[in-house]
Amino acid sequence: MFDISKLKFDENGLIPVVVQDFYTKKVLTVAYMNEESLKISMEKGLTCFYSRSRQELWLKGETSGNYQHIVSITVDCDYDALTIEVIKDGPACHLGTDSCFSTEIYKADNAPKEFKIDELYKLLMERKEKMPEGSYTTYLFEKGTDKILKKIGEESTEVIIGAKAESKEETVYEIADLTYHVMVLMCHMGITLDDIREELGKRHIIDHKVKQEKMQ
Repeated sequence: MFDISKLKFDENGLIPVVVQDFYTKKVLTVAYMNEESLKISMEKGLTCFYSRSRQELWLKGETSGNYQHIVSITVDCDYDALTIEVIKDGPACHLGTDSCFSTEIYKADNAPKEFKIDELYKLLMERKEKMPEGSYTTYLFEKGTDKILKKIGEESTEVIIGAKAESKEETVYEIADLTYHVMVLMCHMGITLDDIREELGKRHIIDHKVKQEKMQ
């Protein structure tokens, strides 16, 4: 067990904390803890911060229900800052956004375009809610489960054909098509990316435990 007395709290007895989403690694918020709130966080497994404006402890989610379940706490090389990875129950920001960091103030002109599967999921959900005319995604939602499943079956076959032909380019292309149609099904059924991440996480934990047991 780490001795928290080794941490370097500032002159006000505080240490900055960067909170990250365990699954996406997105920075959710930056807050402060004192020794008491850190101990509470470790005891409860929930983030508890110190409010500098109110000068009091606050357990994240106690009022909103948007608790942050701690997966790990890591200290930096100088022992004066923490990173906490969490699985969140809801928005991290008091404004109702997923992260407190949502307003971009600068981006390089030559910045590479970054694809985020979460953004694709968000776009598909918007299509489901607004059902814009002329959209292929709208068409799939209108046709319903059977049509979506048929397309998944067709794309699965295309993946197999590409792989059997040992064509990496074709297989990648067809896997992308399959992924898109599976995500449409997810949106149709109300399945989120976090649901899938959580399930894969459970399997990873079980696999890790089995490996440890075999080593004993």
